[in-house]
Amino acid sequence: MTNYTLSPSDLTFSWDGCKRCFYLKVKHNIVYRGPFPGMFGKMGDLTSNYYLDKPSSEISPDLPVGTVTLREKWVKSAPISFPDTSSQCTIRGRFDAIMTFEDGSFGIIDYKTSDASDEKAAFYSRQLSAYAYALENPAPGALSLSPITHLGLFIITPERYEKMTGREAGFVTRTTWMNIPRDDVTFLALLNEIVTLLDSPTPPDPAEDCGLCNYRKDYHAAGVLD
Repeated sequence: MTNYTLSPSDLTFSWDGCKRCFYLKVKHNIVYRGPFPGMFGKMGDLTSNYYLDKPSSEISPDLPVGTVTLREKWVKSAPISFPDTSSQCTIRGRFDAIMTFEDGSFGIIDYKTSDASDEKAAFYSRQLSAYAYALENPAPGALSLSPITHLGLFIITPERYEKMTGREAGFVTRTTWMNIPRDDVTFLALLNEIVTLLDSPTPPDPAEDCGLCNYRKDYHAAGVLD
């Protein structure tokens, strides 16, 4: 029985980008690691550190009473089965932060440096749903938290630059909490679609606008790559 390991982050840009590249990455571990601006990672780390141990009201006054209690922990789900195929998948990834509420439930925060929009909420809902599912249905020995009642994006949007004292300066930002409704039915249907595609003996056609696939094709045509 085949068990595919899926990263929550792959369910966003990778899946929506080029199905062929997604297939090659998950099934054959053929991965292109492009440049990632290190400053975004630094900003995310500073944000995550700041809000750890802060009350949930600092994330949003609309959240239940609680505290940000965990940051950057790995999750792994038990194997997920589907009625239409014998193959399974496992979710494995690392969330940004967890809130523990006074009623015993939990919330997941995903920090983003971006503009807030309804499209982003829908786009990243898969990633947050993956963390929630893995925490509520963990593999043996993996982190287990239940119930997960709140999912959301904490979006940091730079608005202006200000000079302070001496050599210090900073960006003034606006923060937005975007609540993400849970929809496990839609999420599991997506995983079923992904596993069905991965079960194919051959990769799907590349996306027309995939720069990496077009690069490979041009080199094949030139006889540089076999």
